[in-house]
Amino acid sequence: MLQEKHGDLDAEKRKKLITRLLEDLSRSNPDLYYQPTSQIALQIKQQVDEGRNLNNEDRALLSPLTLRDIEVLLSLH
Repeated sequence: MLQEKHGDLDAEKRKKLITRLLEDLSRSNPDLYYQPTSQIALQIKQQVDEGRNLNNEDRALLSPLTLRDIEVLLSLH
C-alpha cells in the first residue's frame, strides 16, 4: 500500500513537471499551440535529456519516460 502511494506521488510530480516544462516552452515559442503533440513531446524529452530547467531529482523522475509516455501525459493536460 505504501509502495502504491509512492507511485501515485511520483505520477503527480511527473504531471506537474511536464506542465511546468510545457509552460516554459510556450513562453519561448508562441506557435507551440499549433504543433502536433508528438513534436511538443520531443521538445520536452530533449529538455529532460539535456537537463535544462531541471534539478537532479526532477531529471531522475522524468528520464525514464519515453516519448509516448510524455505524449500521453500531455493529452491528459
